[in-house]
Amino acid sequence: MYEVIRLANHHPRVNILQPGCGVGGHCIAVDPWFLVASHPEHAKIIKIAREVNDFKSAWVIEKVKSTALTFELEQHKKPKIACMGLAFKPDIDDLRESPALHIAQSLQAQSFKVLAVEPNIQQHADFTVIDYKTAVAQADIIVFLVKHREFLELNVKDKRVLDFCGVFDTRRLFGSNSIVYTGE
Repeated sequence: MYEVIRLANHHPRVNILQPGCGVGGHCIAVDPWFLVASHPEHAKIIKIAREVNDFKSAWVIEKVKSTALTFELEQHKKPKIACMGLAFKPDIDDLRESPALHIAQSLQAQSFKVLAVEPNIQQHADFTVIDYKTAVAQADIIVFLVKHREFLELNVKDKRVLDFCGVFDTRRLFGSNSIVYTGE
């Protein structure tokens, strides 16, 4: 799907956004609900679209949990999960209505060992924010939630990788022990 989007975006009037772990921010994640509340009979498609997008982060959480539980069964230890990116879109520091932040908080609330990574902030009330290179070195499972430019050239060979935002081209080679899930 990423290749199709890339090709379509060559057209001068096309700018298809890449799918990610949900929809965030102060506008798109919130404003459609005002339309639905004001005119529910005329906003059925908007309501369905928002429900689908709101479900995406729950779907991502389940994929991460499944991978973590499989790791635990195989390795007989709880994995450290690096949640790569907390912002609502790439290369910003804005966490408002961020599905990535929600995912990291949910995993932590369910007693998973979360390494929180957000290169655009220094601190957060719920997490100790760590450097992305340190997180990759320490993590058993790397979960890409936001496509920050810092992540594009990381070496994650021999790591379990869940890429929900298109950080890695699916043609890229990984080490033999890697499990790469690209969200497609």
